[in-house]
Amino acid sequence: MSPDTRPTRRIPRETPRRVTVMSPRTAAARRPRYPATREIDEQTRLGEVYMRSLLRTQFRLALFVCTVLACVIGGLPLLFLLIPELRQVHLLGVPLPWAVLAGLIYPAFVIGAWLYVRQAERNERHFAELVERR
Repeated sequence: MSPDTRPTRRIPRETPRRVTVMSPRTAAARRPRYPATREIDEQTRLGEVYMRSLLRTQFRLALFVCTVLACVIGGLPLLFLLIPELRQVHLLGVPLPWAVLAGLIYPAFVIGAWLYVRQAERNERHFAELVERR
C-alpha cells in the first residue's frame, strides 16, 4: 500500500469543556434613585436648581406679559398724540381716546391675564413632567 491510499484513522479529540462563570451579583450596584420631588421637598442643592429654573421661567413669562401690556397701554396715548385725527373721532357720542382708554383696555387686561395663566400652567406641567421623569 502506498502512503496515499492508506485509510486514515481518525483519532477522537476531546473537546474542551465549557465552564459557565457565574457571580452572585446579577446587576451592577446602582445608586439609590430618589425622585426629584424628594430633592425639592428636602431642599437639597438639586432641588434648589429645579425650583430656581421654574421660578426663572415663570418670572420671564410675567415680564413678557407685563411688557406687552405696558407697550399697548403706553402706546395708546402716544398713538393719539401722533395721529390727532383719532382724537376727533367719536364712538357712540364719546371721544375715541376716552372710549378706548376707559372701555377697551379692560378686555386687553383680561386676555393678557388669561394668556399668562394658560402659559404658566403649561410651564408647570412641563416642570412636573421633568421632575417625574428623573
